[in-house]
Amino acid sequence: MDITGVLYKISIWIIPALLAITLHEAAHGFVAWKLGDDTAKRQGRVTFNPLKHIDPMGTIFIPGMLLLVKAPFLFGYAKPVPVNFGRLGSPRRDMVWVALAGPGMNFVLAFLFALGFHLLPFIPGGAVHWFADNFKNGIILNVVLAVFNLLPLPPLDGGRVAVGILPDALAIPLARLERYGFLILIGLIFLVPMISRQLGMEVDPISWLMTGPIGYMVNLIANLAGLQ
Repeated sequence: MDITGVLYKISIWIIPALLAITLHEAAHGFVAWKLGDDTAKRQGRVTFNPLKHIDPMGTIFIPGMLLLVKAPFLFGYAKPVPVNFGRLGSPRRDMVWVALAGPGMNFVLAFLFALGFHLLPFIPGGAVHWFADNFKNGIILNVVLAVFNLLPLPPLDGGRVAVGILPDALAIPLARLERYGFLILIGLIFLVPMISRQLGMEVDPISWLMTGPIGYMVNLIANLAGLQ
């Protein structure tokens, strides 16, 4: 194993991953606080300090293991921010804004990482490559995390948005899926592709759903940041 290569790879992913995962949760808590629920605020979770949001398993161990085994994707999560939707001014409407805050923060971070490329001419030559890799990974990781979380399946943010805007006839059955949402995601991400390959096919519904939006958002952010 090339220890130097592994350490370099960790060094160019750890900052983007910590910021993407933890500030996503902080944004949920901040918007909930502004809309009437101070639960996260009272627990010290409305902060941009990543240490307040780190989950040892989801923020460190799982992403670290995926990097070490050279997985084709990076996945992780922070400690969920507690939100008491009953304390929001208009629970159903405000739930949508609280849910959108996380992916919104990731898009903002992706844009800021894209702007970082304009700083490269001012960085000493020996460090340029390292900073460029961090900026690139920051864009990709934040866009992937935002698009993934916008999939309309509870407990993802997109599922909460869908529950908040759909009529009751659709919103109620969708909300009831939340208890099974994680298992459904595991099946779609891992089991369906694995089983389909065993059958001689290539069925990857998550990639099908995400590839187009990810490419579009990366190009849009690059254009807005003046990189294209």
